[in-house]
Amino acid sequence: MSEAVQKSTFSSDIPQHGEFSIVSLNVSTDVGTRKFPVQSVEFVPDFGIQGDAHAGRLINRQISLLAIEEIEEASCKLAEVRQDVALNLKPGDFGENITTRGITLHRLPLGTHLYLGSVELVVSQIGKECHTSCEIKKLVGDCVMPRKGIFARVLVGGIITNEVRCYYRI
Repeated sequence: MSEAVQKSTFSSDIPQHGEFSIVSLNVSTDVGTRKFPVQSVEFVPDFGIQGDAHAGRLINRQISLLAIEEIEEASCKLAEVRQDVALNLKPGDFGENITTRGITLHRLPLGTHLYLGSVELVVSQIGKECHTSCEIKKLVGDCVMPRKGIFARVLVGGIITNEVRCYYRI
């Protein structure tokens, strides 16, 4: 694993707790591809999301999260660089299970607890090494997940929709 993946970019200016919202819950049946929005998901402790391709594969990468703000920024950058491509990036396009709003995910320290309704996750990895065969990288030329995405383990399972109350505690 690269040094960038192992280190958290945690800063003391991050509040010890706060609220955020879920924009989209996303799943796929294959790894390395976009995920598609669903109405609800079932989180299974020490496994991941029932029915998602990544469930049960890696203990520290059961759930992936990316902020909509990062997707919007990547979409703007893509528009500047590739005028020939009419591509509007949306939730799930970077392969994330949970698209959030109002939280700078990649600045949270490892071990931060995320509460999504009755579900509890713990941040287990910041960033990742991108596959060269990733569908998104091939299409867009860049992938923000290695720099801005985070991964979590499921501590307490349950079924949620994107309307649940969400908060974190460092």
